Amino acid sequence: MNKNLLLSLALASVAGTSTQAREKTIPEQTKQRPNIILFMVDDMGWQDTSLPFWTQKTHYNEAYETPNMERLAKKGMMFTQAYACNISSATRCSLITGANNARHRVTNWTLERDKPTDRTSPTVQLPDWNYNGVSQVKGTPHTFVGTSFVELLRESGYHTIHCGKAHFGSIDTPGENPAHWGFEVNIAGHAAGGLATYLSEKNYGHTRDGKAYSLMAIPGLDNYWGTGIFATEALTQEAIKALDKAKKYNQPFYLYMAHYAIHVPVDKDMRFFPKYVRKGLSDKEAAYASLIEGMDKSLGDLMDWVEKNGEADNTIIIFMSDNGGLAAEPGWRDGEIHTQNYPLNSGKGSLYEGGIREPMIVSWPGVVKPDTRCDKYLMIEDFYPTILDMAGVKDYKTSSPMDGISFMPLLKETGDPSKGRALVWNFPNIWGNDGPGINLDCSIRKDDWKLVYYYETGKKELFNIPEDISEKNDVAGQHPDIVKRLSKELGEYLRKVDGQRPSFKATGKPCPWPDEI
Repeated sequence: MNKNLLLSLALASVAGTSTQAREKTIPEQTKQRPNIILFMVDDMGWQDTSLPFWTQKTHYNEAYETPNMERLAKKGMMFTQAYACNISSATRCSLITGANNARHRVTNWTLERDKPTDRTSPTVQLPDWNYNGVSQVKGTPHTFVGTSFVELLRESGYHTIHCGKAHFGSIDTPGENPAHWGFEVNIAGHAAGGLATYLSEKNYGHTRDGKAYSLMAIPGLDNYWGTGIFATEALTQEAIKALDKAKKYNQPFYLYMAHYAIHVPVDKDMRFFPKYVRKGLSDKEAAYASLIEGMDKSLGDLMDWVEKNGEADNTIIIFMSDNGGLAAEPGWRDGEIHTQNYPLNSGKGSLYEGGIREPMIVSWPGVVKPDTRCDKYLMIEDFYPTILDMAGVKDYKTSSPMDGISFMPLLKETGDPSKGRALVWNFPNIWGNDGPGINLDCSIRKDDWKLVYYYETGKKELFNIPEDISEKNDVAGQHPDIVKRLSKELGEYLRKVDGQRPSFKATGKPCPWPDEI
C-alpha cells in the first residue's frame, strides 16, 4: 500500500474519532429536543370559546366558533383550573420571571416610564409598586429584576421567536424590548399592553407618513399597512415566515405567539363578522366573536404549519390566556356587566374566578395523552419551570427566588403538585374599572377553599370553589376556622415576599394584613 493512501486512511481515522468525540460531548437530549409554541391570547375569558371548560356547555360556547381549539384539545389535555393574574402585566411578568405577582410587585398594568397607571382614591394611598415592570438587569427604579426562561432556552440551543404583545416593561426601560429577554427574533413586541387598532386601513395606529398617533400603535407591521389584512392575520403571517426560517436552522425553536387579540378595541374582523350577525348576535357581540375566531384561525394556521413541515410529532403547543375576559365595560360588550364570563363571576381586573381562571390546553405527542382533561389547579408562574423541563434544561440559576412549580406530573399523570398548595394573588391597586372582586384586594386558593380579602374595608369572603364556581355564596361566617387559617397563610406569605399594601390617607397607617384583622 502506498504512503499517500496510508496517510489518507490515518487522517480519516483521526477525523472520524474527533467527530465521534464531539458527538459524545453533546447530551443526547439536545439532539431531538421538542419545539415549543406558547400561544398566549390577550384578555380571553374562560368561556370565550366553543370548547367547554366547564362540565356543561353555556350559551357562550354555543355562540362562538373555535374549531382549532377543539382540534388542539383532541390532541392534548385541557386544564379546567388554570390560573393567571387579573391584569396582563402581572401575568406576563410572572411568566417571564417565574415569580409570583406579590413578589415582583408589577401588580397593575404598565406603559410609560415612572408613571403609575392607578386611579386615585380619596381614602387610601396606593403603594409604590413596580410600575416600570421587570428587567434582567439592575439600574431602573421601580423594576423587578429576574432571569428570563427564554434566555435560558436560547443559551441551551433553542432558536427563540417573539411575535405580538410583550408588555414586560415600560417605555424606555430595558424590559420593554423582547430582545433583552433572550428572544432572537422580535415581531411587533414593545412596551404597550394593547393596540390602537387591528385595522391596516389605519396603519395599526400610524399616520400616512409613518408616525405613531398612539402609544398603542403596533410597530413592525409596515408592510401590511393599507392591505386590508387584520392585525391578527398579519402577526400570523409574520410568525409563519419566522418558522420557515427557523426550520432551516436545524435546532429546536421556541415561539411565543402572543396575540393582541382579543383586547379592545373590539374592531370587526370582516372575515368572520358577517357570519355572527347572521347568527343573530348584536354588532358589538358579533365583532367580539370575530376577534375570537380570528385568533382561533391563527392557532389552526400554526398547527397546519407544524404538520406540513413534519414537526407535528416533535412540537409542544401550549394554549393560554393572560387574564379573564373583559366584563366591566359596557361600551365594548352587550348584556349585564360582570356576567360575560358566566358561570364565573366578574372578569378582567377581578380576583374572582372570572378575572383569573383561563382556558388552557397542552398538546405534546407521545407524552400527553390525547383528548384528556385535568381538573387540578396551576398558576401562570408554573410555566417557567415546566417549559424548561420540557426543553430538558436542568441545573439553571435564577437571580431571584422562583415561585413556579413544574406541572409536568399533571401532564404525565404521575402526580398532583396542586394538592395542599396555596396560590396567591395581590392587587393593592385601583384599576380603571369597578366591579365585583376588583380593586384593593388579595386572595388565596388552597385545595377547595378560596379567601378574598379587601384591604380598605377589612372584609373577608370565603368560597368553596368546586361547590360554588360562581362565588355567589360567601361562607366566611360558617367557617371561621378556615378563614383564620387562610388569613394567616396569606398574610405570612405577603410579608415573606415583601408584598405591598395600601395605606389610609386619614391616618397614614398601612391597611392591615389579612391576619391582622
